[in-house]
Amino acid sequence: MAFETLLYRVEDRKAYLTLNRPERLNAINDVMPREIRQAVELANEDNAVRVIVVRGEGRSFCAGYDLKQFAEEDAEGRWNQGPVWDPVKDYRVMKRNTDDFFSLWRSLKPTVCQVQGHAIAGGSDIALSCDVLIMATDARIGYPPARVWGCPTTAMWVYRVGAQRAKRMLLTGDTIDGTTAADWGLALDAVEPERLEAAVEELADRMAGVPTNQLVMQKLMINQAYDNMGLSGTQTLATLFDGITRHTPEGRWFREFAERDGFHEAVAYRDSGQVIPDGGGPLPEHKDPRRSS
Repeated sequence: MAFETLLYRVEDRKAYLTLNRPERLNAINDVMPREIRQAVELANEDNAVRVIVVRGEGRSFCAGYDLKQFAEEDAEGRWNQGPVWDPVKDYRVMKRNTDDFFSLWRSLKPTVCQVQGHAIAGGSDIALSCDVLIMATDARIGYPPARVWGCPTTAMWVYRVGAQRAKRMLLTGDTIDGTTAADWGLALDAVEPERLEAAVEELADRMAGVPTNQLVMQKLMINQAYDNMGLSGTQTLATLFDGITRHTPEGRWFREFAERDGFHEAVAYRDSGQVIPDGGGPLPEHKDPRRSS
């Protein structure tokens, strides 16, 4: 199967699924979620594969949705529908993406995620949909759009680190490094960047020595415990909330900010810790780049 946004290969009982938009830090476009699901299905149907390794080409695993295009241009109104919001239309699109990402969790065969650089926003959704994360010590993971214009649709933060640390992350939009992620149990391990690939290979090889039937049964048993804790219902709520965040007064304020000053300026303000006004309010003073030249 030929992929537009991924690289896919099989070697030594492992399928390698590599996000392949390095020029955009592997940001998620309209094609990538569907191709992730297709690659997972391909690996599950292949008797030569026992383990799936999920990676990102280049210097980052995934920088989230390619919202520079969507926030600044979005001519079709996918992310901001205008004065009248159709929640079902929004939910249908985002739920499909969430289900595509979560094919990594629902995969019968184990999935191991290798994180370098960043796993941010939607990129953290992909990473946390995998069974196991191995991170570089200097990699960063988090969900900055929790500050405005987003809610993590896979809802995996609370299931990974518990309520208190999930609140610590999602009530601030902060990111943490790989070392902290491992200390919290968000990642299985954090290793020096030069050892990242070797550490992932060692774990994947160890799993790949186990018969497929055993791998499938152990994974299904563990996942079933999460299902009993209400994972599916939490995701439904989170996916609906994600649409709401983009259509609140604050969400529209962020969109107007991005349209006026560019997405990077809007994100820089969002992540700076400056106050984001309730109800939107006036935009910050416009920075004319010609004044600083």
